[in-house]
Amino acid sequence: MKALLLAGGGGTRLWPLSRRNYPKQFLKINSDKSLLQETAERLLKVMTADDIVVVTNKKYKYYVKSDLPYLKHIIYEPAGRNTAPAAVLGIKYCMETLGCSEDEVIMMCPSDHVIRPDGKFAECVKLAEAAAREGHIVTFGIKPDRPETGYGYIKIKGGHAAAENRTYFEVEKFVEKPDMETARSYVSDSSFYWNSGMFAFSVKTILDDMGRYAPKIKALNAGKFDDVLRVFDQMPDISIDFAVMEKSDRVVLMPLDLYWNDIGSWDSIYDLLDKDEERNVTHGDVLAIETRGTLVFGQKRQITTIGLEDCLIVETDDAILVAKKGEAQKVKQAVDLLHKASRSVVEEHITTYRPWGSYTILEDGPRYKIKRIVVNPDEKLSLQLHYHRSEHWVVIKGTAKVMVGETEMHIHENESAFVPKSTLHRLENPGKVPLEIIEVQNGEYVGEDDIVRIEDKYER
Repeated sequence: MKALLLAGGGGTRLWPLSRRNYPKQFLKINSDKSLLQETAERLLKVMTADDIVVVTNKKYKYYVKSDLPYLKHIIYEPAGRNTAPAAVLGIKYCMETLGCSEDEVIMMCPSDHVIRPDGKFAECVKLAEAAAREGHIVTFGIKPDRPETGYGYIKIKGGHAAAENRTYFEVEKFVEKPDMETARSYVSDSSFYWNSGMFAFSVKTILDDMGRYAPKIKALNAGKFDDVLRVFDQMPDISIDFAVMEKSDRVVLMPLDLYWNDIGSWDSIYDLLDKDEERNVTHGDVLAIETRGTLVFGQKRQITTIGLEDCLIVETDDAILVAKKGEAQKVKQAVDLLHKASRSVVEEHITTYRPWGSYTILEDGPRYKIKRIVVNPDEKLSLQLHYHRSEHWVVIKGTAKVMVGETEMHIHENESAFVPKSTLHRLENPGKVPLEIIEVQNGEYVGEDDIVRIEDKYER
């Protein structure tokens, strides 16, 4: 059995904590591990690291490598094309690189869910593998415990009575995200389950159904893996649910009788985290006065609430979200509007992570920008130049190895270096502790795209 671990999504519904360039699968919400790390460790209960293939966006390359250094099978999609193209690309890799036959069973799962306990999940995966070997496409269903308009649903045939003593149910139909009244009716109807977005199938079964229901994807999947990569941007932008699952007569549902949360909204975060005696969830420096049933997620500021009930408050360095509980699915609408207005708060955090470390924007104004840069031990930035800005570096911690033009030097705490415009330069940390510097940029343009890389160890 192999696993396709999908880690390319944008996670816009958890804005402002999740951003397009640093989405929710890399966030540490539930523990000191990211959701991606937790998912990989859950899969390792039933397979080895060599059996896991990560499918992600190329811009998340170093986030994935940092979180999962023990995984060597990572596919970088050249364009975002949803889960159906991601599935066939991953399967092509499994067959060509891992030597999988058409009888191989593939477990396909998102990388940003919380599932407990891991042991019980592993038992369900093994049962799903057996069903997939019988020719079924197995979907994992969660019994609804509340009305939820943010999830898709699956209806089984005949309810529980028709499947007594069986590990899976025949599927009658998939149902799109319902309105609240319909969602309430599903809670008391034993025929309906939440669609978890996880599937298990054999290579032969899914490719046969792709040929039947999504022939364009199947046709573009011809040839070698590199051939598929070259035409990947021509793939239809469609989920595997729409492409195959809702049409196939081979789909069965296996109930997951455990805790599951797709972390799809701030309402989901509230449901997940521990609550105090007033049903509040607080994170950070929070003072809640006469406040009940409210989530307050802070980072740096002291947050005080008075007389609130059933609210969501999320604070980051550069944005604050305030919403009523139950309205969190509309966060995506806000993100779309901000994106149309070209607001950077939907793309990047104030702190941006790079393969060599990170930088935090401290101040940004006309003709200048001030950053705090952290370079990890034995790492270095690319050999580069800027046409529109000069840079002044001041070391506040550690030792920097600096190349400016033909000059190479070491600078220490409270020492500085100046980089004129259009001058080749490089910053490196030769030491054993993180290097921290303050960088002051000055010029007619201080955008991040004013970088000409001459040499880069990370192949950017």
